[in-house]
Amino acid sequence: MSLHEITKIEGGSTSSKAGGSETDRICSSSEMVQLIQKVIAEAIGTYMLIFAGCGSVVVNKIYGSVTFPGICVVWGLIVMVMIYSLGHISGAHFNPAVTITHSIFRRFPLKQVPLYILAQFIGSILASATLCGIFTVHKENFFGTVPTGSNFQSLVIEIIISFLLMFVICGVATDNRANLLTFVTRLYCRPVSGASMNPARSLGPALVVHVYKGLWVYIIGPPIGTIFGALAYHIIRFTDKPLREITKSSSFLKSMSRE
Repeated sequence: MSLHEITKIEGGSTSSKAGGSETDRICSSSEMVQLIQKVIAEAIGTYMLIFAGCGSVVVNKIYGSVTFPGICVVWGLIVMVMIYSLGHISGAHFNPAVTITHSIFRRFPLKQVPLYILAQFIGSILASATLCGIFTVHKENFFGTVPTGSNFQSLVIEIIISFLLMFVICGVATDNRANLLTFVTRLYCRPVSGASMNPARSLGPALVVHVYKGLWVYIIGPPIGTIFGALAYHIIRFTDKPLREITKSSSFLKSMSRE
């Protein structure tokens, strides 16, 4: 083999390596862009969630025109709208407890958890600051969550309703079922604990208005509840396939025909 041919082979190998590295760079940059889009979506979604939900609380406390059931309806509707709008982009977590739980059960990349949580807290803080800029918010008009009874009572309620929240989220993710969970839980739990179910929802208003009473309840309670909720659902579910796929399988039909 001549020296010229050897040189051509080496040159081709080098260009191949360069092409491969270029492809890797394009893939990594694409992944980075997608991650940035997801983080921005989480920040926007959380912002709108807090702005609309807590905004209804502020308007009701100042003007008294929304009413308690109206506040519950606003929360339910804004959650639904944001899930439909951003769910295909970021997964529509809008809740650090949900993000952490998804990560624990390997349904979400661990490396993305800090960015998601940061985006959620930023969205909540900015929305709270916006409400304080629009309305004259005093501590008596606080739109955050404060335990009405004892801290322990609110902690137990937050754990239970966060358990229910994550249990239903897992069900919706695998069984494609919708629900009115946010509306229902806020309807009967808000007078006691505020029905936060979301550390970002409680921390943002607390930091902006400087009301920290019982804040630890809403930082600790929801993650405990969501973790146990996901655990319970994974125990009773033996597959990640949607229910309609299971019922269409031949083995399932055979077992039903035998009965």
